[in-house]
Amino acid sequence: MKLDVFNHIFPTAYYDRMMKVLPNGKDMHKRVREIPCIVDLDERFRIMDSFDDYAQVICLGSPPIEVYGPPPISTEMAKIANDSMAEYVRKYPDRFPAFIASLPMNDPEGLLLEAKRAINELGAVGVQIFTNVLGRPLTTPETMPLFDLMAEMDLPIWMHPARGADFPDYKGETKSQYEIWWTFGWPYETSAAMAHLVFSGLFDKHPDLKIITHHMGGMIPYFEGRVGPGWDQLGSRTSDEDLTKLLTTLKLRPLDYFKKFYADTAMFGAREATNCGLKFFGVDHTVFSSDSPFDPEKGSAFIRWTIEIIDGLDITPKERYDIYEGNARRLMKLPA
Repeated sequence: MKLDVFNHIFPTAYYDRMMKVLPNGKDMHKRVREIPCIVDLDERFRIMDSFDDYAQVICLGSPPIEVYGPPPISTEMAKIANDSMAEYVRKYPDRFPAFIASLPMNDPEGLLLEAKRAINELGAVGVQIFTNVLGRPLTTPETMPLFDLMAEMDLPIWMHPARGADFPDYKGETKSQYEIWWTFGWPYETSAAMAHLVFSGLFDKHPDLKIITHHMGGMIPYFEGRVGPGWDQLGSRTSDEDLTKLLTTLKLRPLDYFKKFYADTAMFGAREATNCGLKFFGVDHTVFSSDSPFDPEKGSAFIRWTIEIIDGLDITPKERYDIYEGNARRLMKLPA
């Protein structure tokens, strides 16, 4: 089976609530409203039927839930999303074998309660987070307990980039131009979030923690030299604090921690970038994802392109199976 593990959906109940809370949202909110199959299941199934032996693990799309408002709004919307996705899994198990829980990341207590509820009561196979919480890093004291919880549960965290046009490209600007905030900003967001988690010592505390990074780890595989020998010299470029001491507190080289992350194949048809990422993370840390339905054909192109790339990789049948479903089933504890 081709088990697509990082693609997006808005259940009807969640979509209706979203439109009531924020009917004219901008940037990614505008984008998601233009894609029929992100809500329409008939259209989604029509697209899925174009591919043999294909199923989706479902999760919400952008924007993050916390942009809709503080608790209890965000907490309520997370519950609506998780209840609805769990219902889809129960109703269409062959289409949607599992779902990934969404969390109100601006509600420190509520996000832990909802993670436990979604996993223990609704059957979620992990949780989705975004690369920042309303502009704050994931390593704040309010959000770090989530990583402790997921390490204890031994289930994966899906990490999705988040940035809008209100993050300018230059200090003198008021907004990002030409959608640079998305094209280059999102891979940077992923990379920056990964770096904060690495240098926080998270993987020394939880060496087996499983974090799946969207879009093949952002920039990391393509900057292996900077991440490796470059960060081995951490502190040599900093004058206002002694960062060399940080290296002495870590058990491994920074590069080795980045290889602990998992990555998906959602690369928009970029074959050589897929090869680069696969070489960096390895087959055992790579999972199949298309990022459907965010493609020029509003649903099918990314699936088709990604399958063509994976089928064309110079790997063994066992390795291809692991990418398509074996690794994902192991991470999510789904039966083979």
